[in-house]
Amino acid sequence: MGSIVVDVMLKPEILDPQGQAVGGALPRLGFSGFTDVRQGKRFVLTVDGDVTDEHLAAAREAAEKLLSNPVIEDVVSVRVLDQDSEQDSEQDEDAEQ
Repeated sequence: MGSIVVDVMLKPEILDPQGQAVGGALPRLGFSGFTDVRQGKRFVLTVDGDVTDEHLAAAREAAEKLLSNPVIEDVVSVRVLDQDSEQDSEQDEDAEQ
């Protein structure tokens, strides 16, 4: 099975109250050095077999028509999920906890 990741973010000119709340909480929790936080959405679309160009084209179309609100959001990426990188990243997070 293959997977496609679609990342959607609020347009820069749109206020982001959730991002502002997280940005305000970071220094209170001892995390410094961050100047801005923006929240977004991540979708993982799974297909049978390997991801093809047709799958990617359909994912881009779905991202524009369904997964995002084009008035306030931008589709920032549509890409094939590298399963090896994803597993490594999950293992790193588990090791830190």
